[in-house]
Amino acid sequence: MERESMEFDVLIVGGGPAGLSAACRVMQMAQEAEQELTVCVVEKGSEIGAHILAGTVFEPTALNELFPDWKEKGAPLNTPVTRDDIFLLKNQENANKIPNAFVPKNMHNHGNYIISLGNLCRWLAEQAEALGVEVYPGFAAAETIVEDGQVKGIITGDMGVARDGSEKDGYMPGMELRAKYTLFTEGCRGHLGKRLISDFNLDEGKDPQHYGIGIKELWDIDPAKHEPGLVVHTTGWPLNESGSTGGSFLYHLEGGQVYVGLIADLSYSNPHLSPFDEFQRLKLHPEVSKHLEGGKRVAYGARAITKGGFNCLPKMSFPGGLLLGCDAGTLNGSKIKGSHTAMKSGLLGAEAVFEALKEGKSGEEITSFEDRFKDSWLYKELYAERNFGPAMHKFGNFVGGAIAYFEQNILRGSLPFTFHDTTPDYATLKPADQAKKIDYPKPDNKLTFDKLSSVFISNTNHEEDQPIHLKLTDPEIPIKENLPKYNEPAQRYCPAGVYEVVDADDGSGKKFQINAQNCVHCKTCDIKDPAQNITWVTPEGGGGPNYPNM
Repeated sequence: MERESMEFDVLIVGGGPAGLSAACRVMQMAQEAEQELTVCVVEKGSEIGAHILAGTVFEPTALNELFPDWKEKGAPLNTPVTRDDIFLLKNQENANKIPNAFVPKNMHNHGNYIISLGNLCRWLAEQAEALGVEVYPGFAAAETIVEDGQVKGIITGDMGVARDGSEKDGYMPGMELRAKYTLFTEGCRGHLGKRLISDFNLDEGKDPQHYGIGIKELWDIDPAKHEPGLVVHTTGWPLNESGSTGGSFLYHLEGGQVYVGLIADLSYSNPHLSPFDEFQRLKLHPEVSKHLEGGKRVAYGARAITKGGFNCLPKMSFPGGLLLGCDAGTLNGSKIKGSHTAMKSGLLGAEAVFEALKEGKSGEEITSFEDRFKDSWLYKELYAERNFGPAMHKFGNFVGGAIAYFEQNILRGSLPFTFHDTTPDYATLKPADQAKKIDYPKPDNKLTFDKLSSVFISNTNHEEDQPIHLKLTDPEIPIKENLPKYNEPAQRYCPAGVYEVVDADDGSGKKFQINAQNCVHCKTCDIKDPAQNITWVTPEGGGGPNYPNM
């Protein structure tokens, strides 16, 4: 097929904090050196920030490096953290506040800000464009271009393809975007990053990556209850009752609004568990509901989180490019923060790429990146918390938290040995008949809601007449294997009602139905399916959620 082609010095796939930081930094360096460079960012969302979802308590370390004058430039960091409260929820009624002295120091948030990461990315895109970066939202990177063992760029997805694969009126084939170097910053479980890790054996000798699912709502609350800068975290109920690990967050940002959410580790074993419903019942706990009662839910979203930490980091360089940010897994789980680390990886990547270009290189592996990474505070920070995730998975939140406290507050460093977690998240499920069934309360439509009304306020939209972007390697596995063994867990781990087991129209029994138009691009199915039978690929550019202020 003949495709239009564009050439750049640096191509960046993904308009999140890592990609936009890399774009800004490489252009800053080019201007300082009086060197002309062409830099392009492609983003599958309808606009920059449309698909960005995070907590977010933001640590400004990397932003200070990138734009020391960010306050003067109007970066949307408006709500400094004023107080940290951490609660152990003992059951659905009772809780104990954990004294600050017993909280691991990484969970203290003095000097941090409660922000919308989507709004910060919108601001970063403005800075990038002012520096001369070309930013193209609504263009999904569908394939990598690999020639002679080197990544040469990407091909954007075709527009105007019908569900049956035929070309509709207005069909536009995807473009080839070629570059001397391509940086992949797609976020957690990037579908091209996943392939690059496999094709270039980047995870050889590493622990398998681990993930969580983060589910989040934005609320307008009673002004009398609003305390800008208050940060609340919880652990314990309801996840411990269901045999899982994770915790919740509730942040008071500006404008009379609150973020509330739950992070559930995807290493859970009970196939009856529904992270969405765990989150809904969390909001009924008095320590959470007291903030929300009398308020109104205005937005909803969900996103998988790459949280394996240091032990799971793949090699981040390969011929023709780099894998950065949450595409690689740079989140610091013990801080519950990944934005500052993603940004720092972007800065390191930009510096390594600029050095390679200055030396006249094009497509050779940037082997200097690893040394640059190892000399950075990012490496030191991730290395120091390498035991956090494995300890939580092995020993649970309480003992794992005690180990984190001992390392961070007593040792002020890490243990002289390393815990490992070598079981992939998809391999942890018990058979359904060996697991406790969970009875979730029906939504009250005041504090708790169903999936479909939640998807509605995520502003998710896909062109319905397009190929289904959730691909089954074997269409028979969901009914033949997953249903009898695990009661088909996709019905529950998906937070958007994408997967259903329904009666077949012809009366032949059960069938597996995929409601792809509901997909919020969280990638949980790609991670947790026990048969690894579901592959998430990018839909038509511009599709998916459109998150406001998230």
